[in-house]
Amino acid sequence: MPQSNTDLAKKTAKTDINNELQPKVTAASPESIRQDPLIAKMLKRSPSDIADSFTDAQLNAIKQALGPSTWGGHFLDSRGTFKFPFIKWRFYYVLLLGKNKRAYTRREKRISLVMMITTVTGFILFSMLFGLLALYLLKSALGIDLFPDTSLGIWHYFKSLFN
Repeated sequence: MPQSNTDLAKKTAKTDINNELQPKVTAASPESIRQDPLIAKMLKRSPSDIADSFTDAQLNAIKQALGPSTWGGHFLDSRGTFKFPFIKWRFYYVLLLGKNKRAYTRREKRISLVMMITTVTGFILFSMLFGLLALYLLKSALGIDLFPDTSLGIWHYFKSLFN
């Protein structure tokens, strides 16, 4: 009985999927996949009867599905733990710094631009206010009175902190 077009299409699709899952054959030794840190860690955590049942092709497919490890190669990679006195918990920190290799979505790019503009604007405003405050205190300390009989009260408050 001849096969229908839909049956043939299903078999072809299944073959294509199976071919995609097949790992690329390399000249490395067959035991090398079991020596890979990611696979070795997975096998170590699995029950021994299940870990022994995996074929090299299956392990290669698992590694390929999990993708490459992207956590390595940072310019700054600092991790550690610390404990505060009189608190029973320990805390950890992770500080990673390096070039961002991810591809942003359009929404992420827009949010990133807004955050950068907000940060720069906030820094400039804070710097200007701090500079104006410093100039006002310096003017008041030198006794310069630009507007006679007018005061913001900042100089009197600042002097009262040191009395």
